[in-house]
Amino acid sequence: MSHFLDPRSDLVFKRIFGEHPEILRSFLNGMLPFADESQFITSLEYLPNEQVPDIPVIKNSIVDVRCKDAAGRQFIVEMQMQWTGSFLQRVLFNASKAYVRQLEKSESYDLLCPVWGLSLLDATYDPDPDSYYHDYQIVETSNPQRVLEGLRLIFVELPKYRETKPQEARKLRWAWLRFLREAGHAGDQGHLSVAEFRNQIGINEPLCQALDIAEECGFTHEQLALYDGFWDAVRIERSLLRGKFAEGKAEGKAEGKAEGKAEGKAEGKAEGKAEGKAEGLLQAAAGMKAAGIATEMIARATGLPLARIAQL
Repeated sequence: MSHFLDPRSDLVFKRIFGEHPEILRSFLNGMLPFADESQFITSLEYLPNEQVPDIPVIKNSIVDVRCKDAAGRQFIVEMQMQWTGSFLQRVLFNASKAYVRQLEKSESYDLLCPVWGLSLLDATYDPDPDSYYHDYQIVETSNPQRVLEGLRLIFVELPKYRETKPQEARKLRWAWLRFLREAGHAGDQGHLSVAEFRNQIGINEPLCQALDIAEECGFTHEQLALYDGFWDAVRIERSLLRGKFAEGKAEGKAEGKAEGKAEGKAEGKAEGKAEGKAEGLLQAAAGMKAAGIATEMIARATGLPLARIAQL
């Protein structure tokens, strides 16, 4: 039996979710935090994709699909292979732009429909190791039950997802997340066989279709070459980010050490060492921030408060 290609890649993700509305509908109904089935998407149509702008270092690893349902709600689905500090702001910008563009100049605000952004991250940004699903809404701070409808952003950190025995209400989400995370490894040593994986994950017709589409035998040699090229690009981008992270940290450490040594001669060895270390951490944080590394990651690496990093 053919192996599955990894559905997180642009080629496979777009073929599954960008060409089969019923599969995308099942996926969104499973992934989005709808209060009950009355809010489920009953039908949808695709919207034209906008050109995703280049982000320094990260250019190849963002895949998006856009659609709207019969109620007019718009959905922007993204697969992001690498985290950068600007990602949250970019997703908010794109969702806000989609919300604003619904109206012509003379139309009423009452015609505006909600825009949902679903971002699937093959990376982590939240330091909490047990928190993988992040649901952002505009709420009144004194009464979070009062929600200002319009924009809702969902971020899913795939590497953190470990649920093995989901409640029935979340079984569809469980199946889709396992499909995204594990399909590309089915049949490998230490993983389920292709047949076992298909039996566990194929809990409804859209999931069965997604598994069929992801089979390697359904792609041409040229497409498989593009698939391999995508993963090569992702590996390069990840290496570049790691290099920039290490470079920023090393540069800050060296500058801090030199400044600390100079100040230590003038003001005292102990005081200079402490100030030099602090300055080094600030220099390292500034270098990492300039490289687009997430604030939370900088805080973990340097020990600096988030508020101080935000001032750099």
